[in-house]
Amino acid sequence: MKNSLKILALVISMATAFYACSGDDDSGNDDGGTANQVPTAFTVTVSNIVDTGASLNWTASTDPEDDAIAYAISLQGNSIVSGLTNLSFDLTGLNSATSYTGVITASDENGGTTTSGFSFTTTGTIALHLAFAEFDSNNTDIMLSGSNVVIESNGLPNHTSPYWSNTTERCAQPPMGPELCTNENTTVNHPLFVEPTLTSYQMMAPGNIDDFNGSYSLTISANPQLASNSTSTGLGPIGIAVSGSMIYNDEEGPNIPLDGAVGSLDYTAAHTGPQSYHYHLETKAWSDDDDALIGVIADGFFLYGRKCNSTNNYPTDLDASGGHTSTTQHSEGNSQYHYHIQNELYLNQFYILFPGDYQGTPSNIQ
Repeated sequence: MKNSLKILALVISMATAFYACSGDDDSGNDDGGTANQVPTAFTVTVSNIVDTGASLNWTASTDPEDDAIAYAISLQGNSIVSGLTNLSFDLTGLNSATSYTGVITASDENGGTTTSGFSFTTTGTIALHLAFAEFDSNNTDIMLSGSNVVIESNGLPNHTSPYWSNTTERCAQPPMGPELCTNENTTVNHPLFVEPTLTSYQMMAPGNIDDFNGSYSLTISANPQLASNSTSTGLGPIGIAVSGSMIYNDEEGPNIPLDGAVGSLDYTAAHTGPQSYHYHLETKAWSDDDDALIGVIADGFFLYGRKCNSTNNYPTDLDASGGHTSTTQHSEGNSQYHYHIQNELYLNQFYILFPGDYQGTPSNIQ
């Protein structure tokens, strides 16, 4: 009996040792079950800085468990390249006289990471983008202020509209408040007044263009950059058109689609509102199924018509905001990020100017 118990104890002891060894074998690079150790720290240097590029070099990061190391680079929060095994990379296609920040990440085979940051400013001088030359000089003043561009506008358009003052009286009854009447004492038509075509006097919104007396100001970067996260647009102006008037998004009020207000839009898809005359849809006064410049959005990127100057056709690589990177008639042969009116029909006959989010960092239009 004692011999049987000894044999049983020996078997249990051998089995325990076997499973213990098996557990050790399955640990792989965990060093007997310890947590994976991240790659060692490394340093980054920036050299050969010019107006459109720079060279990155960094020391090697090593892994305590001898895993292979791969490197990834992000610039301004956007991924540039990943899976690198060498210790250098050339950044190209940058904007002149612009400050950049970035991060290089060293990753091992088990998910461990170590990062090292860098920053630099490209050479060159800041100049107004050529596209600003198309903005109406009577309605807008555009100037450099350090590394920013300041755009000031009187909010008025430079083209005809039935919303200029005229001798036809029109009245509307707001949901709350007294009846509002427009042109009730007007005896002479404004020189830029034209009869309504797509809308009618009965459908037009209250107020005339020349009843508005105010100004707008927008300050944007002279070299805008894509942001790491997009930002939704709000009510009110989201951009300034080349005519001098404001660009609005595709809503008529808080979570209220534009559908119900389409009947009040004039031939160039604009109408008056509480603050100004503004555009919602393709601006037929100067752009109709073409590559014309519409204006600048509040994040600093330009908005063009439905076609792209680089191909003379509709772009097929637009992001959710109608943006992409290519040359334009104003970019002097350089590829630059910009927006387009998306070639997607709205209510079977219109094209919304800007239905997406800001892809850069927006400024408020004051």
